This record gives sequence, C-alpha cells and structure tokens, in this order.
Amino acid sequence: MTAKPTDELTIRRASVEDAPAVLQIFDEVIAWFVSMGNEGQWGSEPWSALPLRIARVTESCALPGAWVAEGPEGGIHGALVLGDAMPYVPAATGPEVYVRLLVASRDARARGIGRRLLAFADDQARAAGVDRLRVDCYGGGSEALVRFYESCGYARISTFDVNGWPGQLLGRKIGDPE
Repeated sequence: MTAKPTDELTIRRASVEDAPAVLQIFDEVIAWFVSMGNEGQWGSEPWSALPLRIARVTESCALPGAWVAEGPEGGIHGALVLGDAMPYVPAATGPEVYVRLLVASRDARARGIGRRLLAFADDQARAAGVDRLRVDCYGGGSEALVRFYESCGYARISTFDVNGWPGQLLGRKIGDPE
C-alpha cells in the first residue's frame, strides 16, 4: 500500500531507519508520564538508552504492518504496528487486526494523530476484509489510556497481568465503509 495523506499528515510504511525517530517519541511520552507520576506504564528510563527496547522498536518498525505518521515537514509524529495478537492475551475467536503498538508524539503538531492512526487501522482491517480489531494497553494508574481507547470505539474485553504489569484487552467491531 502507498502512503496515505491525512490533513497534511502522511501515513506510510515504517522501516528500520525510522526506529530512532520512533524511540524519540517513546522518550517524549515516557518523560511526560514520569512528570505525571505514571512510571508504571513504560518505566522511567528513556527507551533510546535501553538496548532491549531499542531492539524491540527496531524489530517492530521492520514488520509488514508497521506504519509511521509523518508531518508535512518530514518529522515522524506517531507510529502504529498492526499484526498478530500479543502472546499474553487470549487468542482471537475469529479473524482480526491487532493493534500491537500505537504511540504519538506530545508535540502540539501531533494532536489527534493517535485517533487518526486508529482510523487508519480500521481502514486496513476493512481492506483485509476483517471487521474486528483488538488492542491491549496499560490498565493501571488512572486508566486514562483505557478511556482513550473507549473514546475511539473500543470496549473492554478482559484484564490480564504480565509480571505485575496490569493490562487491559479491548476490542472493536467496525462496519462496512460508507
């Protein structure tokens, strides 16, 4: 699939060359979380300084379902990875598109990019003939992230725990394009 412009934003396939920019977004978001006292979601250390996280983000950017949101000036403001469900959640009961990763910059120019990337995920599911999406997220703290996904049309399915990290699995059914 080719790049898709959305309000001066281009969503294009990611590559390993995008990993440093995506890591920078994670670093921004983690610094913001730490400033709010939310260290439970992704920790308090910049991911760009952690070899395991660098490797994981680089591998994710190389996946066939990896996308980045690029602004008109060329900077990357968000990333989305679609693919198979994570191994720590219950198996799907039918065909689905799984949102493996969604991250958006805290930069004011990135406002709304998370929602636009989720709408793009809907488009990808429709193109694949699939009407269900699932995503998991941090279910601890104030549950603000869970409420964000709910505001995007996702509903809570189940909770889970990965070594003390509280997770929430959510799902969404989409209709045919109008």
